[in-house]
Order: sequence, then structure tokens, then C-alpha cells
Amino acid sequence: MLSRKLTKSIAAGVAVVAIGAGAYGIVAATSSSASTTASTSPVSSSPASGGGGSNARSGPAAGGTVGMVSSVSVSGFTVKTATGQKATIHETSATTYQQGTSPASVSAVTTGESVLVLGTTDSTTITATQVTVQSAGSGSAPSSASQVVPFSRGTSSTSKQVGQIPADYQQGSGTIVSGTTANKATEAALAAYPGGIVDRVVQLSNGEYEVHYIGVNWPHHIFVNQDFQVVGAN
Repeated sequence: MLSRKLTKSIAAGVAVVAIGAGAYGIVAATSSSASTTASTSPVSSSPASGGGGSNARSGPAAGGTVGMVSSVSVSGFTVKTATGQKATIHETSATTYQQGTSPASVSAVTTGESVLVLGTTDSTTITATQVTVQSAGSGSAPSSASQVVPFSRGTSSTSKQVGQIPADYQQGSGTIVSGTTANKATEAALAAYPGGIVDRVVQLSNGEYEVHYIGVNWPHHIFVNQDFQVVGAN
């Protein structure tokens, strides 16, 4: 771990190659810098082909995941989610760390630890802005978590709806958000439905948020209200 800390500044500029996402029918996403609170670019209304009919997008966006650290390197680590999805986490000199609610350092991230990762998501690669090492029991989730359907190659996406979906919701509508707003919506979605990867957060016309989920067969859209409480999913 000492060598990992010493080489951190050297590795910070190294690009991480994103894992191919063809199995999920994912297309690229649009977002402004993760340091801003919201972008002004609307999401395209054209659905992508493949699992779940992802909303079309044109570049990386704010998102994250939660899971167990499966390996660690000098430039980052990998996470395996509750459904078996793998995410590659790229750390930079700007990445911050927490152990529970207390400030921590990169040395807190070790194999076997449960972590919440927030940052800029590009397919299944996340450039982390914040990594929280979760204490035992902190990652517990409501019963809705058991409804997450893992990704299975060749299996059609599950088609169902739970909770409240905005009456005028149209897939692909809304404005991509980032910064604190996206982080809060991402955390809420991951707490309710752990197992996948959030690859963008969209603010809808009614002020609520649609959190877009990949790496699972269901859900693909998690709806979060303005108080950052999950109210529905499809």
C-alpha cells in the first residue's frame, strides 16, 4: 500500500481503458464537468438498441456504484457489485476518501472492503471523485434491493414498473445533471437498488430525477424525488 501511495501522483494522469459495454447495448453519454451542479445539454430522445433501451447520450456523465473491492493497483481498483457486475475505478490526485463519515486516505481502500464510488462514469469505468469505505452494515438496503435482476447474456430485460413514475415521463427526456445533485440522486438509487452502475442522472420537467442504471437486466430507470428519495423504478 505504501508503494501505491508513493506512485499515486505518477499514476494520476494514466488513462484507464473502459471495459467494453456491447453486452449492455450502451451508447455514449453527454455531461458537463463533474464539478458543476448541472449541465444544460438535453438528453437525446432516441433510445439505444440492446438491453433495456438505454437513453442515447454522447459522453461520460456523473454516476457511481457500490460493491466490494476485488483488486487494487497503483492507479485505482476494481469493484464487484452485488449482482456480479465489475466496475473499473480510476483514481486521480483529486479523488477524496472517507471511512464511514470520517476523512480518510487512499490506504483505506483495500481488497474486501465495501465501497461507495461517485464520479464520472464511462460505460463500466468510473473516474472517482469520492470513495467512501463503508462500515459493516452501512450498505444495508431496503427490500426492493432483492428485486434487482442481474445481467444475463442472451436474456431479455425484465419489463415491470414499481412505485411512482412521472405521468408525462418519456424515455430520453430531461437535462443531465452533475455535482452534488447527481451525487445525492446516485446515492439514493444505489441504496435502494444495489448491483448495477449509475451512468447518468437526468432532471425531469417536474423537478424529479431519473437515475439511469446499467449492468443489470432490471431496473434501468430509477426515479428519485426532489428530497432525494426513491419513488419508483422501471
